[in-house]
Amino acid sequence: MLSRTADHLFWMARYMERAENTARLIDVNYQTSLLPQSSETATQGWKGLLSISELMPDYTQRFETVNARDVMAFMVTDANNPSSIYCCLRAARENARAVRGALTTEVWETMNQTWLEFNRLVKSGLLAKDPGELFEWVKFRSHLSRGVTLGTMLQDEAFHFQRIGTFLERADNTARLLDVKFHARNTEFFGSGIGNEGKEVDFYHWSAVLRSVSAFEVYRKVYRDVIRPEKVAELLMLRAEMPRSLVHCMDEVVRNLRAVGNDHSQETIRRAGRLRADLQFGRIDEILATGLHAYLTQFLDRVGDLGYGISRDFLMPS
Repeated sequence: MLSRTADHLFWMARYMERAENTARLIDVNYQTSLLPQSSETATQGWKGLLSISELMPDYTQRFETVNARDVMAFMVTDANNPSSIYCCLRAARENARAVRGALTTEVWETMNQTWLEFNRLVKSGLLAKDPGELFEWVKFRSHLSRGVTLGTMLQDEAFHFQRIGTFLERADNTARLLDVKFHARNTEFFGSGIGNEGKEVDFYHWSAVLRSVSAFEVYRKVYRDVIRPEKVAELLMLRAEMPRSLVHCMDEVVRNLRAVGNDHSQETIRRAGRLRADLQFGRIDEILATGLHAYLTQFLDRVGDLGYGISRDFLMPS
C-alpha cells in the first residue's frame, strides 16, 4: 500500500474517533454543569475540559472568560479550532475522499453524509436548543462508521490502518479524561470526603466519568459495588474486556500493527508491545501508590512517541 493512502486511512479513523470523544467529554461536562454547584465549580469543570484537549492557550487568546456557551461553541462548531467537532468531521471526510477507491461505497457514504448532516444540524441551531441531542448524534455516527467498516471492508492493510488510528486515538483520549478528572477531585483519596454531601458529589462526579465512556452499566456488572475512584481507574486502564480501557486499546494497536509489520517497524511494534505489557501486568494499587498523574503523563508521552513511530515506519514516503 502507498504510504500516502495509509496516512489518509489512519487519520480518517483518528479524526472520526476524536470527534466522538470530544462529543462525549463536552456532553458529560454539560450534564454535570446542570447539577447544583457553585459557579466557580462549574467554571473549573469547563477549564478542565479545555485542558484535556490542550486548548486552554488557544481559547484564552480569543475569549475573555471561561463559560459554557463559549467553550461549547469553540469545541463544537469553530472552524478555526482544529480540534473542534466541526474540523474533525471535515478532516475525516476529506481524508476519506482522498482515498475513495480504498473504501467501500458504504464507508464513503457514511463519512460524506455525516459531514453534510452535521452542517445542517448546526445551521438549524441544535447546539443552542438541545446540546445533548447533537452530542448523541455525533456518537451515533461514529458508531455507525465503525460498524460499516467492520461489516463491509476487506480486512486487509486498509482495514488495519483504520483500526490502528481508531484505538491509538481512543487510548490517548481515555488517558486524558482520567488524568483531568482525578485531578479535579483532588485526590489523595478522592472524596474520602466530607459527610453525605461529599459522598453524593463524588457519586455524581464518578458516574459522569463512567457515562462519558459508556461504562456506567459495565462498572455495575463488573464490580457490583458502590462507585469507588480506584475501581473506576482500574476499569478504564487495566480491564481488557472494557472496550475503551487503555489495555484493550493497546491490544488492538499491537494486533493490527503486527498485521501490517514490515522490515522497518520492529522497534515500533516492540514499543507498542511493551506499553501493552505494562498495562496487562499492572496493578491499580501499585499505580496509585506511585502516582496516577505521573503514570498517565508517561503513558501519553509513550502514545505520542508510538504515533510518531507509526508515521515514520508506514505513513511517510521513503
